[in-house]
Amino acid sequence: MNKIFQAATAAIALGIASTSAGFAEDWDMPTPYPDKTFHTVNIQQFADDVREATNGELNIKLHTAGSLIKHGEIKNSVRNQIVPAGEFFLSLLANEDPAFGIDSLPLVAVSYQDAARLWEAQKPVVEELLAKQRLKPLFSVPWPPQGLYTKKEVKTVADLNGLKFRSYNANLEKFATMVGAAPTQVEAPDIPQAFATGQVEAMITSPSTGANSKAWDFISHYTPINAWVPKNIVVVNVAAFNALDEETQAAVLKAAAEAEERGWNMSRREAEEKTQVLADNGVTIVEPSQELKDGLAKVGVELLADWRANSTPAADAVVDAYFQ
Repeated sequence: MNKIFQAATAAIALGIASTSAGFAEDWDMPTPYPDKTFHTVNIQQFADDVREATNGELNIKLHTAGSLIKHGEIKNSVRNQIVPAGEFFLSLLANEDPAFGIDSLPLVAVSYQDAARLWEAQKPVVEELLAKQRLKPLFSVPWPPQGLYTKKEVKTVADLNGLKFRSYNANLEKFATMVGAAPTQVEAPDIPQAFATGQVEAMITSPSTGANSKAWDFISHYTPINAWVPKNIVVVNVAAFNALDEETQAAVLKAAAEAEERGWNMSRREAEEKTQVLADNGVTIVEPSQELKDGLAKVGVELLADWRANSTPAADAVVDAYFQ
């Protein structure tokens, strides 16, 4: 028994010595999206920057496309220290508190400028909520703004009346109902088949999803209404972060700030490039008319009022800061 105790003590001492000596540490980091997705490309650059800044003492190994942990399980896996860090779609947490999902509420933030102001209002609230779960946000990057895909030009909100409208969450279902459309649940992989069979006739999604699903095969018009600008977020477990020395922590935070700025610029380029892909394949790109913008804005006011009726103090704090 004495020998076992001595061996265990020696192992602990060796571990402490290794840490203090600055031995390399490896972090596994799950992400939900494939390697070529701009979010993943950006996070890989973040990992490379951290490795370089720490002279290889912190190595972040990405596990992309849900290969290590499924998307819906990433947040809790970081929280429970199964992995030190991870990326996920921020509004997946809206069922925990609506403050997490305000960026996915239609017609609240309708440009990158709006989205940046919204994140400025949202960030301290998100930080406080996640801190209670022993999580620390590192950076957040938006997807391209969501546009309207139809088989005809849409000049006013009234033109959406009666259309079978793709929905995939409660907010979009409410939006479809408010504009007189018929909401139909369809997941992204099923979009082409849904249009081909007449299950849906219109949808709101990003130019990225439109290009990836070859929307030109089943729609004729794309109207960049910028209905919302949702974000992904990268978080780290607080215990894992606190275990790093101050110099390494500073390197991680510096690389994270650079990744956020770079990621927003990458998102802007993605929106432009994928919209051009749609145009190159015969989709008519139609700038929204003022009448359409005004009509959507009215719908947005109704959606926000409905949302606030069931919000929380944290969610209200975000909205109040955004609209002040």
